[in-house]
Amino acid sequence: MRCVAATDIGMRRTNNQDSYAVVLAEALEAWQQRGHLLMVADGMGAHAAGELASKLAVDGVAHRYHKFADQSPPEALRKAVLETNAEIHRRGQANSDFRNMGTTGSALVLLPQGALVAQVGDSRIYRVRGNRIEQLTRDHSLVWELRELGQISEDGDVANSVPKNVITRSLGPSQHVDTDLEGPFPIELGDTYLICSDGLTG
Repeated sequence: MRCVAATDIGMRRTNNQDSYAVVLAEALEAWQQRGHLLMVADGMGAHAAGELASKLAVDGVAHRYHKFADQSPPEALRKAVLETNAEIHRRGQANSDFRNMGTTGSALVLLPQGALVAQVGDSRIYRVRGNRIEQLTRDHSLVWELRELGQISEDGDVANSVPKNVITRSLGPSQHVDTDLEGPFPIELGDTYLICSDGLTG
């Protein structure tokens, strides 16, 4: 497996609110049991709140996923996301500068039985196979939810008037969060996965 990670502040902000984690299994047995974990988080909030939220997200999920070694990988991943959300929420409530801070979170675990995906927000995970690119995650955004309800079309005037940056789920602002957990998706030799924030997809 080859892995590349990069982050860029972009041209609109003075600080980088994105964080990522790359936790590769050190041995074959560790990979067979827990796999490789990769995650991207895109923070939101004034001052340094978004930066802190995204860092707490990637560090927290990576640590807790491996801490729950007695759980199956899907259950460990779900619990890791839920407990990390609670921690970000507590930190936000404890300091007025960080109140309501939040972050997206897209986590990918590559295991022998396939790829697991945990999703909160509008960062994304794609799989590239051959000449086809497929989005494995669903955006938790106002635009996507209105589309799924059939209230707006893909390219209508109403779709263009809905703010694309309004997300409906994130880690941190609420004590509890719904997490999408998908997979395992079958893995084939030559697959490429891309985990990215909306700074890239936008």
